[in-house]
Amino acid sequence: MARSGAPDQPGAPAERARPQAAAERPQKRAAADRTAADRTAAGQAARLPYEQARDELTDLVKRLEAGGLTLEQSLELWERGERLADICTEWLEGARARLATAMARRNDTSADPAAPF
Repeated sequence: MARSGAPDQPGAPAERARPQAAAERPQKRAAADRTAADRTAAGQAARLPYEQARDELTDLVKRLEAGGLTLEQSLELWERGERLADICTEWLEGARARLATAMARRNDTSADPAAPF
């Protein structure tokens, strides 16, 4: 069997496979950097007030509906929209919990005839 010298074929010299592996390292590093940037962006986005997240999400949806974007741009906007929707959901769930607590307190005190109000 003749050796072709291609690193992905059996019998290929090991020396030729090493540069390819070294070339993959910057790609892996870039992916790790993007993941760290995503975590940072998510942390910053989580601090957005509800109204700001809602307004940004509304604008983002309008941009997606208008079209004319590349696939990559559309995907990036979609991912940002998912994060914004999660932020809005967290705010709304927190508001519901606060209202439920307030209503439960109100109901507890109204059952007590000695309560001032």
